[in-house]
Amino acid sequence: MQTRNKLLDDVGQLMTNAMGVAQGAREEAETAMKSMMDRWLADRDFVTRDEFDAVRAMAQKAREENEALKARIEALEKVAK
Repeated sequence: MQTRNKLLDDVGQLMTNAMGVAQGAREEAETAMKSMMDRWLADRDFVTRDEFDAVRAMAQKAREENEALKARIEALEKVAK
């Protein structure tokens, strides 16, 4: 029959609890840091990645339309001559 040492059980439980607290503190620190960075970026009028991608897509579409209109104008000018 094996006996359990109460002191070792208590130390083990304490370590388990300490690791849980440390994990919670890490998650809380990450959340706080992300929130702080979001506020800092918002204060500097930086755009989000989604906003940047949307404007980039609009610019690409405008370039494509511009090229199509340019080709159409050139074709009409050839016909007019």
